[in-house]
Amino acid sequence: MNSTPLEAPLYDALHRFAEENPLRMHMPGHKGIGLPVPELKGYAAIDFTELSRTGNLYEADGLIDRAEQLWADYWGSECCLFLTGGSTQGLHTALHLAAKPGETILMDRTSHRCLHTGMALLDLQPVWLDRPWLEDGGVYGAVSPQTVAAMLENLPNCKAVCITSPTYYGVCSDVKSILEVCHAYGARLIVDAAHGAHLPLFYNENPYAGADFVVVSTHKTLPAPGQTALLFANGCVADDLRRSSLLFATSSPSYPMMAALDRLRTWLACGGEERSFLVGGAVLQLREKYPCLRETNCFLDPMRLTLLVEDGEALAQELEALGVYPEMYDRHHVVLILTGADGEEQLDRLDTVLTALGLGYQEPYQPPRLLPPPPETVCSPRAAVFGRVAHLSLSQAEGRIAAQQIAPYPPGVPVVAPGERITKKHLAYLTEIGYNRLNEHICVVE
Repeated sequence: MNSTPLEAPLYDALHRFAEENPLRMHMPGHKGIGLPVPELKGYAAIDFTELSRTGNLYEADGLIDRAEQLWADYWGSECCLFLTGGSTQGLHTALHLAAKPGETILMDRTSHRCLHTGMALLDLQPVWLDRPWLEDGGVYGAVSPQTVAAMLENLPNCKAVCITSPTYYGVCSDVKSILEVCHAYGARLIVDAAHGAHLPLFYNENPYAGADFVVVSTHKTLPAPGQTALLFANGCVADDLRRSSLLFATSSPSYPMMAALDRLRTWLACGGEERSFLVGGAVLQLREKYPCLRETNCFLDPMRLTLLVEDGEALAQELEALGVYPEMYDRHHVVLILTGADGEEQLDRLDTVLTALGLGYQEPYQPPRLLPPPPETVCSPRAAVFGRVAHLSLSQAEGRIAAQQIAPYPPGVPVVAPGERITKKHLAYLTEIGYNRLNEHICVVE
């Protein structure tokens, strides 16, 4: 991360303004006096609207623009946009800027479901980018630069590529090499780094450096409020980010959330980086002690534990019974996210619970391969989502074309995406992984 002055211009200005006790004849309705929830009293004090003293996120105001530029400098990108609608808002913005309606986009199949909704909204046609399957981990491996090059060679009109790094399970791809391939073929690279806001702390050079668009969810892996995220961009101007983002965002972004983003950067520079390093070292030790996904065939997020066990659901229930709540679980994995907010007390508590469950020094379980065949694409995501639909239970949908994503959540990766045909094998796979919504109604193309 690049060094920057330890200033938080927006955060500081909002506090100074609140201390003046202005008579607030404007939104929001609590007027800074308080909210019906006592714990949010301090939140209310800096919860302003767009004023001459507070600025406007979408009009390059001095305070907010300065705070965003400090983040861009810290990250090493040309520009940055504060997001209060999560990574979904940023990824939709990036898709809008990277590709035009009707164009093809080379898309990571393991993409989060918000990218599938983005393709439907923007009328983009995906060509799916394959990932290798890691037999010893039961997860998809890293995106190969060679695969990207081979596919772009056969897609001369494709001008945008979108990958996910890290994945929900913590698998990271070589973004720098993939970026070089994309630019060699005249394509722009979007990186869904929702789970990677902390990753640059662990490199001498930011692994996302130079990427055309990188979206990170600060709320996922850094001490930031829910829904806060950042969009970093190169090769475009900040005004383009603002204009495009406003298509997908509220016109009343939260000032406390933006102030938290502003203050987060100074937290990182004033000890947060070191705290993250310490936790990352502890995670490496925990991986050696417990049955986890390990760096045998891929690089992993240094702050994530992905436990490999015979029964993920049972282990998740045992953990919760002992007061430990994982991020997610599936048939054979339990994912635990650690961050720089975790201290010695939290690490010791986790270690104690995992030992109490008898997981110490077990070998990681090797999951059987249960992958369904790639679905047949019948129509575009937009045609499926915005056309006429019928409602029926998923268990009765064999042979029909999905008009919505069929995606266990988390991780939110569709087994069948809009515009794809549902087959018996996909229904069998969903049953096998414990998907419990087979009798719920879904939308299919009429």
